[in-house]
Amino acid sequence: MLTETRQVKDFMTTDPVTVKPTDSVETVLRCLEENHISGLPVVDETGKVVGIVSEADLLFRERPVRLPLYLSFLGGIIYLEPLDHFVQQLKKSLGVLVQDVMTPDPITIAPDAPISQAADLMLEKRVNRLPVVDATGALIGIITRDDLLRALKSD
Repeated sequence: MLTETRQVKDFMTTDPVTVKPTDSVETVLRCLEENHISGLPVVDETGKVVGIVSEADLLFRERPVRLPLYLSFLGGIIYLEPLDHFVQQLKKSLGVLVQDVMTPDPITIAPDAPISQAADLMLEKRVNRLPVVDATGALIGIITRDDLLRALKSD
């Protein structure tokens, strides 16, 4: 069982591989392959986490873009769903920069949070990794599902 006394900082990976929003998608692919990982934090020039880019984000580019549902009425178009979702899909499908394909504003966790909280967040939000940030929002590590499994094994 994941005990409350053990903290994220005890199992996180420090100094994780990162990319910047203006890096190319090819850079992400190379980093993922070279480091045998499935996702990366995206940091700005000050080291603050601004997104996450994962294999799922990159695979999204290969999916066909689904047009929004609409009705044609009296020569006009009435959209039955918000266009924001369509625009986001289109950006991800055509994106060549990390900022186009990343998931912005990722869920983060503090280093002194209990690992049980990290497990709860990953399960609840259906994510595989959490950037670990300090009080200013700067990246100091990352904790993944593999790290949580390692914590379970060491129990």
